[in-house]
Amino acid sequence: MRKKLSTYIWEYKWHYLFAIASLLVSVSLDMLAPMLTMHIIDDVILGGNLSILPYLLGGILIVGVGRCIFQYTKEYTFDKVGSSIASDMRKNLFDHIQSLSSSFFDKTNTGELMARVKDDIDRVWNTLSYVSMLIIEVIFHTCVVLFCMYRLHAPLAIIPTIAMFISAFIAVSMERHLGSIYEDISEENAVLNTVAEENLAGVRTVKAFAREKFEINKFLSHNQRYYELNMRQSKVFVRYYPYLQIITKLLPMIILLLGGRLVIQGTITLGVLGAFLEYSNNIVWPMEMLGWLSNDFSAGIASNKKLVKIYTQKPAIIEAEHPAILDKVQGKIEFSHVSFHKEDMHEILHDITFEAAPGSTVGIMGATGAGKTSVIQLLQRLYDATDGYIRLDGVDIRELSLKQLRSSISIVMQDVFLFSDTINENVKLGKKEYIDEAIVRKASRDAQASSFIEKMPDEYETVIGERGVGLSGGQKQRISIARALAKHTPILIMDDSTSALDMETEHEIQKTLNALPDTTKLIIAHRISAVRHADEIIVLENGSIAERGTHDELLAKKGLYYTTYVSQYGEPDGSGITSAFEEGGAYHGN
Repeated sequence: MRKKLSTYIWEYKWHYLFAIASLLVSVSLDMLAPMLTMHIIDDVILGGNLSILPYLLGGILIVGVGRCIFQYTKEYTFDKVGSSIASDMRKNLFDHIQSLSSSFFDKTNTGELMARVKDDIDRVWNTLSYVSMLIIEVIFHTCVVLFCMYRLHAPLAIIPTIAMFISAFIAVSMERHLGSIYEDISEENAVLNTVAEENLAGVRTVKAFAREKFEINKFLSHNQRYYELNMRQSKVFVRYYPYLQIITKLLPMIILLLGGRLVIQGTITLGVLGAFLEYSNNIVWPMEMLGWLSNDFSAGIASNKKLVKIYTQKPAIIEAEHPAILDKVQGKIEFSHVSFHKEDMHEILHDITFEAAPGSTVGIMGATGAGKTSVIQLLQRLYDATDGYIRLDGVDIRELSLKQLRSSISIVMQDVFLFSDTINENVKLGKKEYIDEAIVRKASRDAQASSFIEKMPDEYETVIGERGVGLSGGQKQRISIARALAKHTPILIMDDSTSALDMETEHEIQKTLNALPDTTKLIIAHRISAVRHADEIIVLENGSIAERGTHDELLAKKGLYYTTYVSQYGEPDGSGITSAFEEGGAYHGN
């Protein structure tokens, strides 16, 4: 749930109040210094009253020390509060992104989300800490300086007042032009991040296809666009900022000329003119800051708008208000007339009906794009079926707790994702708090992974690179299988997860899976060897069930399954598959 900026500020209201109080004291002390200077000139230098000089000098010392103390507490508190709010905002934004459904990530680039979580939060952080502090300081500082000037000589104070209004007008005009530019810069920053992230993640593919020049040109085109937007920002700033500089340079000069004439006429004292000049110099820096503060404030507002857009996205998969909690998940799966299509897409699955009893094995085959993976995604509730229903142990999965549903399923995906961490931590990923070293080693042995892991210098504490770089495809698949086995859940899904393994290793893993009689197994595969001993094999074609039955029944039909078998192993009466898979018999069902 999105929290407004005002809500974050309110949560730290006492910190902000303390910081603002320190700021007020610091500025007030700063404004005392010209008054002390005035008395030194009029009473000591011109009046000859040396007895009060020590007190005036002591006052200047106290003002200096006090200002240092309160300046420090002001800046430290604002920084601390800003950092805390940014940390909370980043956490809440990340939590919200994690809560969004797969459909959101289907159409949102990783680079864009990285820009929101890092760059945009940093800009809002800057706005809520340093920029907000300076805005408050500029406002209070200006009010106090003007008050002191009008108190000393109202007619002369009209000049800096006019200068302030002109400066404010220039700053507001500049902010208007910068607002839209900052939004464009934020968008292009997200695109640039996406291009860089995709290129670096796929650098090996880029090199394999000799696409370095193309990718460099692609990056440079976006980099040029980013450069041009920043130059537009600079041009706006350069167009307006010199006017502020002219005002800040001319103001003390005008005050000196007119004030000097008033001193000659005897209207004001020399001490008053000295104090007035100090105040006019004090009012210079707020004028100079107006443009810069408008610049940064515009960036913060633009970034906050980007964050609001993320928060307007709502998860498509919503847990029931009072979800059902099963005492124990047995693993019975039912698909009843399930159909599915994504937004603005053709139907992916149509009228899918099958049942998997607890401990049974169901094989799912089909050509690429037939809808095999979609079946698994619907079972995990990454998406919801558009028609029909899916039940787990007789309960519609839409009524179940998402945590219980997904924690009851272990999945080994074809596209293995390993984190930049130790092998031990990657295997423990499912249930780190429950899995000990013995379970990790047993799962690795069962997944045929221990043979290469234990040859590594640090064995299970070996840190693997990003996405498992440095490991072969088969090694990554075996670690992924070990991760799923270590969780020991009622349902195990293998999504074409032995495609990179040799026949012997695949056979050993199938023997391991066959030794899990209480685990319901869904096996998605292209190889006949992976599903031939399943209790039921389902063949999908264009999102529908084209054939179903056991291995022998499907061969007898001489349909799609038969054609696949022949393309992989030759005619059924041949010798292509006998030695490797009929001995030992994996997947014998129940």
